[in-house]
Amino acid sequence: MPLEKTSPGHRALRAGRVSQAGQYYVVTTVTYQRQPLFRQWQVGRQVVPEMQRAHEEGMVQSLAWVIMPDHLHWLLALGETMSLSRLMQAFKGRSARRVNQALQRVGRVWDTAFHDHALRRDEDVKAVARYIIANPLRAGLVTRLGDYPLWDAMWVGEERV
Repeated sequence: MPLEKTSPGHRALRAGRVSQAGQYYVVTTVTYQRQPLFRQWQVGRQVVPEMQRAHEEGMVQSLAWVIMPDHLHWLLALGETMSLSRLMQAFKGRSARRVNQALQRVGRVWDTAFHDHALRRDEDVKAVARYIIANPLRAGLVTRLGDYPLWDAMWVGEERV
């Protein structure tokens, strides 16, 4: 399969990207051609071990995430071991293998680009996490967040997330 040329939009996403260890980022990435590969929650669960692996290997501190039918939002603190771009490349490759195996198919899972937002000091990390995990509610996929199986936040055990 020939490599796809990156569009001017992809270059714009990378312009000014700085990877800083310890920095909080919200990363959003979409599936290739916005295919709803994760409409079945069992397929979406194939992505989770790779986020956990990145956390366990010290690449990130994973704070909150939600997997939507055709995209992922991930709130993380970048670790010391690699850049944000390298992290996403590794994560996408590993998770794509798992997803393709679960679907018994070959082919691209993720779009080549991703969007990142570095949180400012004045941004409330818990408020950002709440916003991220409420995506299924806003999209009308469920009426109660507890009914959606593809999200997590490190503060779940606390009184108020």
